[in-house]
Amino acid sequence: MDTRLAIASALAAAVFAPAILVAQKPVPAPTNWKAEKCYGIAKAGSNDCASTGNNSCGGTSKLNADPKAWIYVPAGYCDRIVGASKTPR
Repeated sequence: MDTRLAIASALAAAVFAPAILVAQKPVPAPTNWKAEKCYGIAKAGSNDCASTGNNSCGGTSKLNADPKAWIYVPAGYCDRIVGASKTPR
């Protein structure tokens, strides 16, 4: 019985470990254009990161337009987007 439990545990770890590691994406570096952080416009699960204490980082926001989650946008665009902010709210 202990052997079956060990095999089942190893199989479960092999199947679910990659999914857990992929769930949180790292903060992407800005591309060749000048970028700025823009808060409050990210779709749930599509943020680049967030202000301290809100969520762990990339892709973890639970709300659309979370005022503490940000994404990189080209410099100057954040001021042109309704509901966007250059600082967390």
